[in-house]
Amino acid sequence: MRVGLGSDTHRLAEGRPLILGGVRVEHSRGLVGHSDADVVLHSLTDALLGAAGLGDIGDAYPDTDPAYRDRASSFFVEDTLGRLNRAGWSVVNVDVTIHAQEPKLGPVKDRIRQRLAELLAIDVGAVNVKAKTGEKVGHIGRGEAIGCQVIALIEGVENRE
Repeated sequence: MRVGLGSDTHRLAEGRPLILGGVRVEHSRGLVGHSDADVVLHSLTDALLGAAGLGDIGDAYPDTDPAYRDRASSFFVEDTLGRLNRAGWSVVNVDVTIHAQEPKLGPVKDRIRQRLAELLAIDVGAVNVKAKTGEKVGHIGRGEAIGCQVIALIEGVENRE
C-alpha cells in the first residue's frame, strides 16, 4: 500500500464557470487555469501520481502543452487512473478537503463525492469530501481563490482478494 498527497490552488475570476470535483457549482466567478482549473481533480491527480511514484500533474500534463488547454480535468484523473492500473495499482480510498470562503459547498459535497467515486470506479463509501472556509484569512479567506488537498491510498492489485 502507498499513500499520496495532492494540493492545488487557483484564483477566482469573473467570466469562468466554477467546476469542483467534476461538478459545476453555481457561483458568480470560476477558477482560472490552463485547463478547466478544477482544483479538486488537480489535487486528486497529484495525490494518485504521488502515491504511485509517477511524478506530479505538471510532469504528466504540462500547462505548456496546448493539448491540455481548456481540457476537462476529469481527463487527467481518468488518464492517471489508467497509468496506475497498468502499473499494478488500484485506488483504495481518497479524502478531500476543499478550502473556499465562498460559495458555501455543503449543498454540493455529496454530488462531488458521487462524481469522484464514479471517476475512480470505487464505492462512494471510499470517498470523503470536506469543505472548510478560510475564516477570512489570506487569499482563500478573502474569496480570491479556492484550494484543495487530497490524500489517496492505493494498493497493489495482487493484494486484492
